[in-house]
Amino acid sequence: MNSSKSGQARPSAFSRRRFGQALLAVGGTAVLAKSASVAAQTGAAPWPNRPIRLIVNFPVGGSPDAIARAVATPLSQALGQSVVVENRGGAGGMIGAEAVAKAANDGYTILLSSGSAMAIVPLITPRMPYDPQKDLVAVAAGARLELFLVVRSDAPYKTYAEFVRYAKANPGRLTYGSPGNGTSPHIAGEMLKSQANFFSVHIPYRGSAAVLTDLLGGQIDYTFDPGISFSQLRAGRLRLLAVGSAKRNALFPDTPTLAELGLAGFDTGTTHGFWAPAGTPAPIIERLNREINQTMTLAPVIEVIRALGAEPTPISPAQFAAVIRGDSERFGKIIRERKIVGD
Repeated sequence: MNSSKSGQARPSAFSRRRFGQALLAVGGTAVLAKSASVAAQTGAAPWPNRPIRLIVNFPVGGSPDAIARAVATPLSQALGQSVVVENRGGAGGMIGAEAVAKAANDGYTILLSSGSAMAIVPLITPRMPYDPQKDLVAVAAGARLELFLVVRSDAPYKTYAEFVRYAKANPGRLTYGSPGNGTSPHIAGEMLKSQANFFSVHIPYRGSAAVLTDLLGGQIDYTFDPGISFSQLRAGRLRLLAVGSAKRNALFPDTPTLAELGLAGFDTGTTHGFWAPAGTPAPIIERLNREINQTMTLAPVIEVIRALGAEPTPISPAQFAAVIRGDSERFGKIIRERKIVGD
């Protein structure tokens, strides 16, 4: 993301490098010692001793990609090895997640996944190419993402109430886009249709950036944006009708939530985060969690995350896994109600 908040000084590359080196020397000492002990027992070289692949399971331009690229540089500095971002989008995040699930569990391949790919996609896909419960292990949370109901600024509806009246008066005429079948914007769209009692057509894409392009171009009418449309909102090309979270967003304090507008309990928040192949040694998971959590306190990373309308969420692997389970249970209700299935 290129968005930044005024009044916040961006640390120089030199200062961030020095910070990362200091963090590695001081904060990582205990875990390094533990990793070295494990390596000595197994005969393996200390981890990490070569570049690490960070696979993002959505294309360039979306919120998972933005978070991955914000974290990669300071994480590289902290670990003393390059962290190379690799985008493998498609199938609601399954393509990238499968690549990590089937990778060697040596700590050199990790996943940055949207929350929906972990909490929702397994619920709508009868035959998963991997078992997310058995083949992947939670490492660290990245950020809690909220969704924003946006339309073009030239749409005939200027408010949420007008939008719903138009949708009800024109059943099936409106279309909404999502980054893919089973993503949180898709499920949010179904939640909206169910609770507001209207019908529109879902158009799945391969990522959020493609959705935004077609919304601006008039190919679709609305979307639940995961935070990449803000520059277009500021430029007046798009209009924000409502926030899909449990509380108002700090970037848009005057925009009501859908719950405030009458959709009781409407909450579409998910947590993007990091995963590793099952069986990755515990000392490596601990080290990654420690270092990733530390990056979440750095001003440049916070700036990128908040530019998405999100918040950093540094927690333990066990806490992160529990968050995903809770989201899965919440989204499972609408999935069963609407009989949503994968492709």
